[in-house]
Amino acid sequence: MTRLLFWIALVILVVAAIRSKLRAAMARAQGPASGPAPASAGGESGAKAWRRVEDQSETMLCCAHCGIYFPASEAVRADGRDYCGTAHAREAHQQAR
Repeated sequence: MTRLLFWIALVILVVAAIRSKLRAAMARAQGPASGPAPASAGGESGAKAWRRVEDQSETMLCCAHCGIYFPASEAVRADGRDYCGTAHAREAHQQAR
């Protein structure tokens, strides 16, 4: 019985090691631009990775009509307010009349 448990544990360890190596190889193939690098135990690479993620973040705005938050790059400005789409900008403009 102990031999069977030993072989099962050995197979599980080998499969886990192979999956780990394949995952690392795929991450290297995708390059550093694919996302933040995992933080090392005492290194600065984790802090650099988080700074890179913060640099990629975008300001969120609140729609003046419905209150939903959306990226600033998708904003529709009308009457000095931000809207999530042209339909809400039109509706708000018509209600203001």
